[in-house]
Order: sequence, then C-alpha cells, then structure tokens
Amino acid sequence: MVASEAAPWARTGGLGEVLGALPAALERLGHEVRVLLPRYGSIDLTGARPAGENRTIWLGPERYDYSIECLPEHPRLYFLDCPPLYERNGIYGDSKGEYPDNHIRFAVLARAALDVARYLFRPHVLHCHDWQAALAPVYLATSFARDPTVLAVRTLLTIHNLGYQGLFPVAALAELGLDSGLFHPGGLEFYGSLNVLKGGILFTDALSTVSRRYASEILTPEYGFGLDGVLRTRGSALTGILNGIDYGLWNPETDPYIAAHYSADDLSGKAVCKRDLIAEFGLPAAALERPLIGMVTRLAAQKGVDLVLDAAGRLVAEELSLLVLGTGDALFEEGFRDLARRHPSKIGVRIGFEEPLAHRLEAGSDLFLMPSRYEPCGLNQIYSLRYGAVPVVRATGGLDDTIGEDTGFKFAEASSEALLAAVETACRRFQDRAGWAAMMRRGMQRDFSWSAPAAEYAALYERLARLNP
Repeated sequence: MVASEAAPWARTGGLGEVLGALPAALERLGHEVRVLLPRYGSIDLTGARPAGENRTIWLGPERYDYSIECLPEHPRLYFLDCPPLYERNGIYGDSKGEYPDNHIRFAVLARAALDVARYLFRPHVLHCHDWQAALAPVYLATSFARDPTVLAVRTLLTIHNLGYQGLFPVAALAELGLDSGLFHPGGLEFYGSLNVLKGGILFTDALSTVSRRYASEILTPEYGFGLDGVLRTRGSALTGILNGIDYGLWNPETDPYIAAHYSADDLSGKAVCKRDLIAEFGLPAAALERPLIGMVTRLAAQKGVDLVLDAAGRLVAEELSLLVLGTGDALFEEGFRDLARRHPSKIGVRIGFEEPLAHRLEAGSDLFLMPSRYEPCGLNQIYSLRYGAVPVVRATGGLDDTIGEDTGFKFAEASSEALLAAVETACRRFQDRAGWAAMMRRGMQRDFSWSAPAAEYAALYERLARLNP
C-alpha cells in the first residue's frame, strides 16, 4: 500500500485511519502487507534500521536520494526518508498554504513504491491511495512498462475524496519525468492543468472508493468534480467498499477518555458522560433534560456547517443543546464562536481538535449531527452508533450506506429547512425514552469492524492477481 497518511504516524482524516487499520485486518486474513509512507518531520525514527540499500530517483534532470527505514516493532511499515522533501512540519503544507513542490514530493513517493516492488518486497497488488499515490500506476504503465520485475504487478487506486485531485501547471509534467505526449484530454490534461488523480484513474487496473453510494455518486456531474465522464469510462473497474472502524480505539465499554463506561446492555454510564460533557462546556444543569446534539467536524462547506449556521435561529428556539468541536475555514470558525457567545446556555463551541474531547462528545451526546453536502464514507456517524449518539445525517455517500431508519435520521436536500425538519423529528422521538433507548441499542449492536471490508479488499486483490500480464 502506498499513501501519504497512516495513523498514528500521520493523519488528517479518514485516509490515515484506513491505513492505520486495514493492513492489520488483511494480515489477520493471512495476507502479507507492506505500507509505504513518507517520513515526515514529525515522525521520530529513533531505533529504525534500513530496510534496503539507499537509492536514487531521477525526475527529469533532478536527483532525489532516499532510504527506506523500518522500525523493528512495526515491520510491515516502510518509511520513505528523503529529508529535502519531507523533513517539514506539515504533511501537505504550512501556515502559508500548500507546499508548492507537492507534485514532486508525491511523485517521489510513487516512484519509490515501484523501487520497493522491484527490489525489496514483490507484491501481487500495488494498492495506491488518493492523488498522492496516483502516479504509481502512471509510471508503471509508461516508464516501467517493459520492466520484467514489475510486469505482473497489478494496481488498485482507492479514491477517498474526489474533491482533492492534485492539480498543477502544465510545466509540472516535465518536472515529474513524464512524456509530454500524456498531456491531452484523453490523458492527464484537465482544463489546461495537469491532473494527477485523472492519470491514476486512467492507468490503474482497478478503482475503488470508500462506500457503495459514493461509488455511484462520483459518476454524476453533481459529485464528480469534473471527472465524472472519465470515471464513467472506467465504471466497470470501479468498486465501492465501505470503510470500517477500529473498535479497540472507539468503544464505550473500554474508552479511557470518557467519564463512565457503558454498553448496549447497560446504558447507565451514558447519563454520567452527558453530565460530565455539559459541565465541561459550562452549560446549565437544565441541559441534562434536553436533547444534546454533538458535532465533531471540519468547519468547511463540504461538511454542511453553513446549513447549521443558517438554521441557528430556529435551532436555539428549540429545547435542545448543541456542542461543536472543529477547525477549518476562518469564516465558519467565527460564525460558530459568535453563535456560542450569543447563546451560552444552549450552544458550546471549541475551535481546534482534541481527540479525548472528540471521544467525550460521542459519549455524552444524545444525537450526532452530520449534514455533509457530500461524504465519501464518514467515520463519526459510525463512532456515534457505537456510543449511542443517534446520528442525524444527510443521505449522501457513506452516511446513507451506514444509517438506516431504525438507527438514525436522514434528510435528502442540502438545505437548512431539511436539516431542521430532521432535527425536530429526532427531538420529538427523544421524548419517548423507551423507544429512544431501543434505537440506541440497535445502533450500538451494529458491526462496522474492519473484518468485512478487509475480506472485500482481499477478494478484489485476488481477482486482480489473476489478470493476465
């Protein structure tokens, strides 16, 4: 597997979570897995040993020397160490924005993956994740098309979020060591720019994305971000496999971050967690009797947070409380701060991200709100099910695949009116405490572990491995 993130080493969202859990789930099924990840400046490799000889990659006229390092306690994880490219504070950028040489940084990752496949670990399948690894299939099909060491290697590209495609000026083509003949509408050209993800889509043997609903959505203009036509031409190669979650980390029966443990068989600790969360945010004791809605989210338009702000006037008129944890666009951050200042008895906001607090929000909330405009998979709604925080979600992508009428509430239209209607319905249902507890238990008993997704990936790998060279 080739990726820019893998928890706990480097993580900004769902991609890192997948790479932190899926390899282990595959190994439990008997498969041998290696993961290639850049060694960023935040990763301490004290005690690491080289996994092979130091090597050199040439991209056009430029030379990049690198080594592959491995920690003895994590033998399946290979760190790509190239300090000029990765010895930086951020994964993709810093306070000034994205790094201008990201195309080179992740091209070196893709090329190094092929070196690993040629010299260090001979895989049947090279599983590439998102645009940062999407050049590996391109290089394999062009620069290495006649290399006998990788002739039988098959490629799978998983799209975790089509909204991020790796767009660069046309001059980047030469910097990546790619032939100018690839730059045309049927190749890597995209409205005058170079589109790295498009290259991966065209050259990979198989495609997947992280839920069945999202796999169908990205074939439409509404969700295709300009690549829906290209994806439709590869439709027969596209599979949707829902992400799982790690119940070793997200489990109210054992979670070290929450005030009391509880389970579907004994929900009493849930009330303790709600009381603790209300106190942490400084809400009045009366909030104990009101429905408490939690949100842990990136404050961005994709996540539908503008719908929440648009609905704020009517939300605060309801007998409910809203607690928000997140960071993102400055405009939305200030919007939620202002909302909390104006309604301190009903709304609490923390700008930033604190993992322990994210766990406490899941444990203490009665409802969990995810009004995303699009959501390839989503993880928080799955955490919420296990924690008995009944989800209220927009029916899109993985949110639609994971939440049913028996475990939560869904609305179709991306509007504040539709959001309010779903919240109001949920709050009315909350008054039937026996029925509410039954809904909580149904959600808590759903199994979204990695066992089933890993088996689906394994079956896909095996089909790929049987393809003729």
